[in-house]
Amino acid sequence: MIKLRLIKFIAFLVFASICAVMAQSVYGQDSKTQLQNKKAKIEEEINYTNKLLDETKKSKQVSLNQLVLLNKQISKRQELIAAINGEINNLDHQIEETNDTINHLTSTIKKLKEEYARMIYYASKNRNAYSRLMFIFSADDFNQAYQRLKYFQQYSSYRQNQVRVIKENQLLLNSKINLLEKQKSYKLSLKRTEESEKQKLTSEKNIQDKTVKSLSQKEKDLLKKLRESERAARKLQKAIEDLIAEEIRKASEAAKKSGTKPAAENKFGLTPAEIKLSSNFAGNKGRLPWPTERGIISSTFGEHPHPVLRGIKTKNNGIDITTGKGESARAIFDGEVTSTMVLPNYNNVVIIRHGEFLTVYSNLDQLFVKKGDKVTTKQRIGIIQADDSGKTKLHFELWQGKNIQNPESWILQSR
Repeated sequence: MIKLRLIKFIAFLVFASICAVMAQSVYGQDSKTQLQNKKAKIEEEINYTNKLLDETKKSKQVSLNQLVLLNKQISKRQELIAAINGEINNLDHQIEETNDTINHLTSTIKKLKEEYARMIYYASKNRNAYSRLMFIFSADDFNQAYQRLKYFQQYSSYRQNQVRVIKENQLLLNSKINLLEKQKSYKLSLKRTEESEKQKLTSEKNIQDKTVKSLSQKEKDLLKKLRESERAARKLQKAIEDLIAEEIRKASEAAKKSGTKPAAENKFGLTPAEIKLSSNFAGNKGRLPWPTERGIISSTFGEHPHPVLRGIKTKNNGIDITTGKGESARAIFDGEVTSTMVLPNYNNVVIIRHGEFLTVYSNLDQLFVKKGDKVTTKQRIGIIQADDSGKTKLHFELWQGKNIQNPESWILQSR
């Protein structure tokens, strides 16, 4: 009975060991895949930003757009270094677990071999067939004799299984040792990559300092352009507010003529179809496509310190997406073109209504739509304007009634 309990205990140890190894492998692989996907996404954004920077460098004059892109590049480079560091930390954890598994397997194999040696010793002492028969026939009754016979059979079978289990554990141990070597090699590769990225970051920061110094010498020009941009932004905001007020007025008049209850003050009067459209738009918050197929967000929503002018803040009612030459703006949802206009600093502007929501696409060159057109999700509405400095930037805003929204809360975080 003692031997049988020992057999069960060792079998449990082997089973627990294999389960632990499998769990470690699955967890480690999932975590590694997530980190590698994140790193790959950041690297893709860095490469695209490099392409945009190369386009701006074709202009002989240093521009504010170059600095904005450079700042974005540095930010992404820092994210990449952090992602690599996270992968190294995760790998350290995996290496530690692999070492623990190797130690556990080594200990298990040692115990199995010691037990097998004891069995061989016991078998050699009792290999006499006459002694075995005497042991069986000296039983008090038939049942006890049968149990003793079964014991010899189980003992023989277990010896054979013990050899198989030892071999299996030895193979598993060898695979874990190989895995450990690969993990250490990959960690060394990551450390080298991290060091290379840090060197690139230092170089980019040096260029950033030189660019800031160069632009600081043009403080008057920058201040003039900033004031022009602020005036243009106010004009765009007023145009949108006037459009909203006109839509509300029309809805109120239509309600009076039809004898229906007018909408609440400062609210659109929506038809059943527009109510459904609004609901579908709102239901896709955080999942709406970008207004460009490719690009990077070079200016986010809200107030920000000016990248060069000290003590001065800039305000953005939407987001600016810098993209490549020839790229198009596209509708982020089904809707109707409610207005097109031309404004200083914003060139052509297209406003699309989605029930109670409005999306605004500014700085367009060639337009593919006109007022009254029905548009669908991702439909191209115009080519984005590129200026002499190589800047191709879409200014995008999102309104819910009279309330300005942060577009980043509505569009996909990654594409």
